[in-house]
Amino acid sequence: MAKIILGSHTVMSHGWTVAREHLRDWLILVILGLIDIALNVIEPFHRYIGPDMLTDLTFPFFQDTIPMWAVPIVCILVPICIFTIYYYFRRDVYDLHHAILGLAFSCLVTAVTTDSIKDAVGRPRPNFFYRCFPDGKPKFDPDTKDVVCHGVKKIIKEGYKSFPSGHTSWSFAGLAFLAWYLSGKIKVFDRQGHVAKLCLVFLPILLAILIGISRVDDYWHHWTDVFAGAIIGLFVASFSYLHFFPYPYDDNGWAPHAYFRMLAERSGRATTMTRSGSRGMVDNDVEPGSTFSPQERNRESTDSEY
Repeated sequence: MAKIILGSHTVMSHGWTVAREHLRDWLILVILGLIDIALNVIEPFHRYIGPDMLTDLTFPFFQDTIPMWAVPIVCILVPICIFTIYYYFRRDVYDLHHAILGLAFSCLVTAVTTDSIKDAVGRPRPNFFYRCFPDGKPKFDPDTKDVVCHGVKKIIKEGYKSFPSGHTSWSFAGLAFLAWYLSGKIKVFDRQGHVAKLCLVFLPILLAILIGISRVDDYWHHWTDVFAGAIIGLFVASFSYLHFFPYPYDDNGWAPHAYFRMLAERSGRATTMTRSGSRGMVDNDVEPGSTFSPQERNRESTDSEY
C-alpha cells in the first residue's frame, strides 16, 4: 500500500488514464486536422477583379518575413515547452494534458474557421497584381472584364486567400492561450499589484501582434485581414482555455477543472460544482500550499485504484 503524496499524478502513473478519458476529444482533433487539410486543397472562391480594382492590389510581391512553417513553432511548440517546464516542477499530468489539449483545440478550431472563411470570401491579397501577372502586363476577359491570370497556379490560388490572416489567427490562438495559462499560474490577479506579472502575460500577446503587423508590412494582407484574424484567434483561445481551466482571478485558477473534479471524486463529493463550490471545497479540504487534503494524505491506496 502506497501513500498518496504530492506530485503523484505523473505521465507514467496516470497519463494513459487521463488521455483515455478524453479519447473522443483527441479523435475530434484528428478530424479537425483532416478538415483543415481539405480546406487548403480546395480552390477558393475567385472574387471578381475588374480593371479599376487593381489600384489597391499592386503592392510588391515579397517573401514572408515569418514563413508559415514557423507559425506552429511559435504558437504551439513554444507554449508546449512552457507547459512541460511547469509539469517538471509540479508533476501534475492533469495540468499538462489539459493545457496541450486546450491549445490543440484552440489552434485547430481557429485554423478550420480561418480557412473556411478564406475559401468562402476569396478576397485578393494586396500583392495580387504580380501574382496574377508576373510580367506586369494585365489581361482581362473581354466580356466580363475579370482578370485572366497567367502566373503560377499555386501562387494565384494563394492570392485569393487574403481574408482573414491565417498567420495572425494562428498566432493569437496559441499565444493568447499561453497568456491565459500564465495569468492563472502566476496569479496575476491576486490584487498584490505586481506589474511584472502583467508584463509577463502581455509578452505572448505582443508577439502575436508583431506577427500580425509583419503580414501588413510584407503586403500579404490588408489591415482588416489582420484585425479579423486577431479577433478570431483571441475569441477561440479564450473559449478553449476557459473550457478546461477556471478564470485566472479565481482562487483555484492555478489548476484545470479536471484536477478539482478528481479531488471531489476522491472525497466522495458531487463531481459537478460551481466555481464558488470548487473554491469552497479547496478552502475547506486542502491546506495552503498543498495539493491534497489532510485526509487524503493520511489515506492509503494502491495506484491501480486511480
